[in-house]
Amino acid sequence: MKAGQIVAPYHIEIIDIEKPNISDYPDGTVMIKTLHSAICGSDMPHFVLENLPERYPLGHGLSIHEAIGVITESKSDRFKEGDEVLALPRHIGACAEYFLSNEDVTIPLVEYDRKDCILMSQPLGTVVWACRKLGNLINLDTVVIGQGPMGLLIAFMLSNLGAKTVITTDLFDFRLDVSKQMRATHTVNAATEDLVEKVKDITDGRMADLVVEVVGHQTETINTCLKLLKREGTLLAFGVPDDEVYDFHFAEFFRKNIKFLCSVGPDVQNDFPLAMDMIAQGRIDVSPIITHHLPFTEVQKGFEMALHKKNEAIKIVLDY
Repeated sequence: MKAGQIVAPYHIEIIDIEKPNISDYPDGTVMIKTLHSAICGSDMPHFVLENLPERYPLGHGLSIHEAIGVITESKSDRFKEGDEVLALPRHIGACAEYFLSNEDVTIPLVEYDRKDCILMSQPLGTVVWACRKLGNLINLDTVVIGQGPMGLLIAFMLSNLGAKTVITTDLFDFRLDVSKQMRATHTVNAATEDLVEKVKDITDGRMADLVVEVVGHQTETINTCLKLLKREGTLLAFGVPDDEVYDFHFAEFFRKNIKFLCSVGPDVQNDFPLAMDMIAQGRIDVSPIITHHLPFTEVQKGFEMALHKKNEAIKIVLDY
């Protein structure tokens, strides 16, 4: 079977490998023939960060983890051959024609005419997990920093949960245009506008009750969040960190009595099904974030498009 493999920084090759033998794996394992997968921002460090030479090549199929497919072999009492599922990869990444998963992190698909939209249940499920931690959002002023795929999903969820304002910010206008489709009430291009002043103006000086940091992979924006929050506001860190230690403005955080939450997840058996239902029932339209489809064999091009924002790419789905 064919699989993608990162062989050096910024370089993925499509290679031929042996299809895994499911009998070598524990009970509960399922073999899945991939239908669609998608590139996530949390995959990017594997692509761009330089590892020690002896670490290359990285594991087969890594680090793609958003995937749906059809079970072809099963050691699970809960799933049988032919079942269509969303599943988190185990033992081999999902950038491959077949991957392995376990019944604990596998969910049956609901009926829906667009499988690529149902695939978005995986990232949306992580948003559901984060929102479980936030409590009542009705009539609150909120800011979402970063309007990549995750930030766009978060903006829609905050609107659904009753936020008074959903102010989104990014450095690219094409993302902010999509943000308006995802129910942002206001958009701010932080490359050309003073974000703090804009939030102050939009909220009539109140500032934000909640700020969600969805950029990650750098250390600057977490301190920007502190400037946007009112006293006793809440900061939710959702963006994936690359750095172990941040230069964090603790005194400002302390004196404003800010609550600091982090979220990485989700609770698979609860959050993925709910996310899937929300999409299938039309309670959230994820289609605006899906901007490109590519054959899985063009995964190198996909990562380059995502990294460099080529062709106004937001969410890139790989087809098998």
